Amino acid sequence: MSLSQTLWQANQDLAAASLNHPFVQGIGDGSLPKEKFAYYVGQDAFFLEAFARAYSIAAAKAPDWKSFQTFHSLADGVLQELNLHQSYAQSWNVDIKSVEPGSTTRQYTDFLLSTAWAQSIGITAVAMSPCMRLYAHIGQQLADQQIAKSGDPTHDYQDWITTYSSDDFEPLAKQLESLVDQYSPDSSLTRSTYRYAMVCERDFFQAAWQQ
Repeated sequence: MSLSQTLWQANQDLAAASLNHPFVQGIGDGSLPKEKFAYYVGQDAFFLEAFARAYSIAAAKAPDWKSFQTFHSLADGVLQELNLHQSYAQSWNVDIKSVEPGSTTRQYTDFLLSTAWAQSIGITAVAMSPCMRLYAHIGQQLADQQIAKSGDPTHDYQDWITTYSSDDFEPLAKQLESLVDQYSPDSSLTRSTYRYAMVCERDFFQAAWQQ
């Protein structure tokens, strides 16, 4: 089993906590109150900007052209996500440019950016990988739940599920995991960094749910 797979398997408790969180399940069945999703959209847009910057920092530190290109390709994927959030923002009357990050959002983005600046590209990839793998997992699981329950495929959050369950998103998660496998050692720092990012993901959903 690869390092990225080992890390993911070691944190299934947090993956399950995120998938089963009422915020995420509310997206799945369309019952999530719109004001909670609107808050999430603004916070996630702020987060994604930091995520893209972390990719760019890692690209600048890449030791070879292939990894440089991979990091920039992943950054392009984040820009596509931001375009989706722009569409959401218009629908929910959220001014993304004026969003003030909540404490949970800031905690996560500060962690990512400080890791990108201070650590190797392997550890940076480790810090970023949980977001990509978790969203691919959640998107696929929610899509499967809809099929199993014959749920309404046209509710307000269907585009979100479609994006993260799509055949376009999974390869991005795998690209980042390939960087983890290539550049990160299996160390206590690697394992603690990955788990902390998973905690941040769970807490991000909780912060949106509390609004």
